[in-house]
Amino acid sequence: MIVETERLYMREMEQTDYDSLCNILQDEDTMYAYEGAFSDDEVREWLDRQISRYHQWNFGLWAVILKDTDEMIGQCGLTMQPWKETEVLEIGYLFNRSYWHKGYATEAAEACKHYAFEILKADEVCSIIRDTNTASQKVAIRNGMSKADTWIKHYRGIDMPHDRYRIRHE
Repeated sequence: MIVETERLYMREMEQTDYDSLCNILQDEDTMYAYEGAFSDDEVREWLDRQISRYHQWNFGLWAVILKDTDEMIGQCGLTMQPWKETEVLEIGYLFNRSYWHKGYATEAAEACKHYAFEILKADEVCSIIRDTNTASQKVAIRNGMSKADTWIKHYRGIDMPHDRYRIRHE
């Protein structure tokens, strides 16, 4: 276990989490900010990329497990992401749609912010969010972040405006 909250714990994802990850990444409604659901190969690549991040940085997107049921309900964690001419430490989160609007994303994102500041000794952390993803923007704001700037990302052949929300360690 990497991080624990009142209702959740987070751990590194493993290959055995593939089916749970498919339930998230292959749901059209969940993946609207990514312009659609992922294929089996894209899910496998996503999972492999997280596992590679654990080896490279000792962090990545982690499996979010509901303590009551021991079920993987989402993913949340820290990644290094390109932003303009640099890389930034980002808190990312993506949950199974049946667990939306229950406060889990906020709970997990807050725990990741504390991990970034207390364990990694980061000076700042951000969340990079598509401009149309108001639910994720609200999570970032509840996590104490404010909008810092905007950038156009190119993904799946589409120009997607993204906002960077950030918070500095005090």
